[in-house]
Amino acid sequence: MMITSTTKLVGLLGHPVGHSFSPLMHNAAFAEKGLPFAYAAFDVDPARIGEAIAGIRALGLRGVNVTIPHKVAVMPYLDEIDPLAAQIGAVNTIVNEQDKLIGYNTDGPGYVRSLTEETGINLQGQTVTIVGAGGAARAVAFSLAKQQVKEIRLINRSRAKAEELAEQLSAILPAVVVEAEQSKEAIANSGLLINTTSVGMYPNVADTPIAAEWLHRDLIVSDLIYNPFKTRLLALAEENGATAHSGFGMFINQGALAFELWTGLDAPAELMRKTVLDALRQAV
Repeated sequence: MMITSTTKLVGLLGHPVGHSFSPLMHNAAFAEKGLPFAYAAFDVDPARIGEAIAGIRALGLRGVNVTIPHKVAVMPYLDEIDPLAAQIGAVNTIVNEQDKLIGYNTDGPGYVRSLTEETGINLQGQTVTIVGAGGAARAVAFSLAKQQVKEIRLINRSRAKAEELAEQLSAILPAVVVEAEQSKEAIANSGLLINTTSVGMYPNVADTPIAAEWLHRDLIVSDLIYNPFKTRLLALAEENGATAHSGFGMFINQGALAFELWTGLDAPAELMRKTVLDALRQAV
């Protein structure tokens, strides 16, 4: 798409952003839909995030995605926070509605969309074990709570962080912190296991957050990592007869939901998926 004087600008605020596939993915989607939009990546020093948000207003950007380390820091500068983003405590998408900046979190809903589409799981009544208690875990946990899962169990190195998340979740559904020695038992009668940590991410591809013998064939094992596309944890899941689910779909769907918030149109999710997959293959 040619950039003209009527092009609407969106983008990504992060630090760093040079590794991001978001510009490639979104610009392909805008071109596919014939929309006068362009997406750029902005490397914003944390000390200047307030100036960056002011720039959205001053320059009339339609909106932005927000990534590490700004997802929490942007919140005080916004006019309104979507209830789910407020629960999660982080924003990854901002929409500029006639100079009113509204913060959303599409990470959790993007994950749920990916999980249900790719595995066919019925989340209602499921017992879920989550490894990790950071920002990604919060996004996933609160989004799963909206799907009426039965219980969420948290395994995390920092007990205090897990207890804080469990306490907040407990206002919605049963949520417990699992002691290290109880992890195997907690997973044994769970239907869904989710790794939200960076354990197993490139270049430490041999690492896994869960012992192989804890996995079983009645389990869906989901790993938010998508580099590598199939982590060691997912490979072990398949070897033990479990269903494996990659975090790649979460990345695509969180972007698709942001696209829909900015444009009001259905996102070409399959094209977005193919665009990023092709780029990943070329990068190997």
